[in-house]
Amino acid sequence: MPKMTDHPDRTAAGRNFIRAIIAADVEAGKHGGAVVTRFPPEPNGFLHIGHAKAICLSFGAAAEHGGVTHLRFDDTNPETENELYVRSIQEDVRWLGFDWGDHLYFASDYFERLYEYAVELIEAGLAYVDSASEEEIREYRGTVTEPGRPTAYRERSVAENLDLFRRMREGDFEDGAHVLRAKIDLASSNMLMRDPVLYRIRHADHYRTGGDWCIYPLYDFTHCLSDSIEGITHSLCTLEFDNNRELYDWILDHLEVPQPQPRQYEFARLNVEYTLLSKRNLLRLVEEERVEGWDDPRMPTVAGMRRRGIPASALRAFCDMIGVAKTENRVDFAKLEYAIRDELNPIAPRVMCVLRPLKLVVDNFPEGKLEELEAPYFPEDVGKEGSRLVPFTRELLIERDDFEEDPPKGFRRLVPGGEVRLRYGYVVRCADVVKDENGVVTEVHCTYDPETKGGSTPDGRKVKGTIHWVSASHSLPTEVRLYDRLFSVPDPEKGGDAEDFTVHLNPDSLTVLTDSRIEPSIKADPADTTYQFERTGYFVHDGVDSRPDHLVFNRTVTLRDSWAKARKAAEVGAAGREAAENGAEEARPSKTAREPTGGKGSVGVRVRDHR
Repeated sequence: MPKMTDHPDRTAAGRNFIRAIIAADVEAGKHGGAVVTRFPPEPNGFLHIGHAKAICLSFGAAAEHGGVTHLRFDDTNPETENELYVRSIQEDVRWLGFDWGDHLYFASDYFERLYEYAVELIEAGLAYVDSASEEEIREYRGTVTEPGRPTAYRERSVAENLDLFRRMREGDFEDGAHVLRAKIDLASSNMLMRDPVLYRIRHADHYRTGGDWCIYPLYDFTHCLSDSIEGITHSLCTLEFDNNRELYDWILDHLEVPQPQPRQYEFARLNVEYTLLSKRNLLRLVEEERVEGWDDPRMPTVAGMRRRGIPASALRAFCDMIGVAKTENRVDFAKLEYAIRDELNPIAPRVMCVLRPLKLVVDNFPEGKLEELEAPYFPEDVGKEGSRLVPFTRELLIERDDFEEDPPKGFRRLVPGGEVRLRYGYVVRCADVVKDENGVVTEVHCTYDPETKGGSTPDGRKVKGTIHWVSASHSLPTEVRLYDRLFSVPDPEKGGDAEDFTVHLNPDSLTVLTDSRIEPSIKADPADTTYQFERTGYFVHDGVDSRPDHLVFNRTVTLRDSWAKARKAAEVGAAGREAAENGAEEARPSKTAREPTGGKGSVGVRVRDHR
């Protein structure tokens, strides 16, 4: 029995309209009370977050009633499909936590049966072989205001159509010489019903059937009959297939298929801000090497999100959070980030990693001495056990941004003559700085107060700032990849054909830091452990490039929404422009409401930051 593992229960109050329909059908005894759904991807690319929503809905809705969900590959286009995509899709569905059991199917398994159904339509006078060119067929189909017209081949006899269709199968004709069309209604208001194409000639080997076939069925003909063959009860798909439902039903109504027939239900597809989910455009990003492959952590693919360290549970929680609607909308990217943080916060152990190191020398700490300080993995959660020992030595490394010679107002970190607490360690006071010939600070010299270990301040003085650090001699070198949103605008495709979406690629979507250092405790942990780098964000070992002798960490998500101020600034700017146009004083964003960046970086090119 296909199962759904470790998923929240669904109550009647939490049902969306799809679940409500299914529950009503079960209660009424439709289909004998059975629920059989399917997820039917085309194996011509990697799954993305929009597919994840569909997977959660199809598997979750069936599981709620003890039903099953089929994984069926709609593999009817031999020119774009291959086994690589089949394997990746299966891996993604399993990673999301779903299991189809024995119900793995391929549309190519039904090629012979689909051919027989096509012959049945021809024999009933409901399909014909059209020898017009693709351009002629498009022209004769008409427009939304003008009905279509028949081509010269619409009234061919049944015998001639059967002969031509048989010869199409046998390979007697070149690609494009003929197509098989349904004979429905050339004046229909639904353009899809104006004699749609059911089969076309493609002399191309199929990744499963090889050269057995040179004619292949189109999606609308294939998917409704595949649903019928498999006994699907509820065929769930996104809104762009709303008009296809009429053709779906027409095909089933005019063929001898088992009853009751499956029913198609549409829901709004997922659109997420600062990304795009068009498989065609994602393929373009890969082929033009604007990203580093389908599993690039900036990509909205399931493989990319997995490599970025996003938990499957967070993706499922996000899909539950946004719900299932009947109207299209764009989901705030911050909701996905919230779901990720919510899942990682209670499970990610805290460690210290210095991204852009600056040497800090503790002058009054004995040279050569090593002190090990105990640091809890979950300092804010007293109910969780677990700690590690962090080496404290004379020479440490701190974040370059945690020291300022000329600090701005409100700066609470290390300044000349000022004090700061080293996390889990001591209070240190800045005594001196060393600069290079260009005036850049290369070392900060401090003294430490041995009476302030672990947070104590015997004299009662208050130290406002706390910073993280690592030992210069005991920390491990690591490469850190800071990933950010792939696009710089909420809707990259808003300009349509008039504006290429690639102009909106975020140049700061990837920053690679090659000189980072991390505490040595992580060496003993499993390679797939996700950490919270204190004060920085959540990070995971890169599953492709990280090795014991070359650590690589990918940033999964920041600790808080770093884009909120940028969006607010943009809104304030828009309001100011509108006010100026109306003669009012222009509104100005505050100095802090600036566009945040992840540092120097570029899309598709690993920019090394050696600061």
